[in-house]
Amino acid sequence: MKTFLKAWGVTIAIILAIILSYFFLWSPVIVDGHSMDPTLADKERLVLIKPASIHRGDIVVAKETNGGQTKDIVKRVVGVPGDMIRFDHDKLTINGTATDEPYLANFVKQRQTGQLEKTYGAYPLTNSLTANDRDFFVQLAQNSKAFTTDSIGQTTFQYYVPNGEYYLMGDNRIISQDSRAVGTFKRSDIMGVVKFRFWPLNKISFIN
Repeated sequence: MKTFLKAWGVTIAIILAIILSYFFLWSPVIVDGHSMDPTLADKERLVLIKPASIHRGDIVVAKETNGGQTKDIVKRVVGVPGDMIRFDHDKLTINGTATDEPYLANFVKQRQTGQLEKTYGAYPLTNSLTANDRDFFVQLAQNSKAFTTDSIGQTTFQYYVPNGEYYLMGDNRIISQDSRAVGTFKRSDIMGVVKFRFWPLNKISFIN
């Protein structure tokens, strides 16, 4: 036994550490869909840190229940407990303070120039994205009065985030299903914060 532990003890300890950390500290996540474009693309692989503090601007994974079905979603934290958030023609204020969203700049510009519907129209068809879905995205881009509207298309809206809850939105605001439609998320619904992208290899990076 001593010989075995001497030869394999370190390797076994490393394997056990990796297994335990998987259950308690981190887990891999796959982006499903286009609601976080262009920040995170469909089928990209991420590392989720479970016991992380949650701040505005963080990208998180949460459990969304809609129509009796629960699924894991990747979204960005826009409002934290106690925040009053307000949108007015793509301008965000939080508690009365103007707040920049630089991660939206690319698609905001594309919408203004009429390019966004072409971007949506070029999305590849997959098992989860049908031609009808893609056509619907194109129609949304053509008809939307701003990049960020509420669930009924209004360009000006506001929301108070209750204590203990978080307002989550996708970066691809026109097509994202998020807190605008399903409401805020409790802390217990949030599984952790995305910190790293490990696939595809040419896009390996930390997520700020």
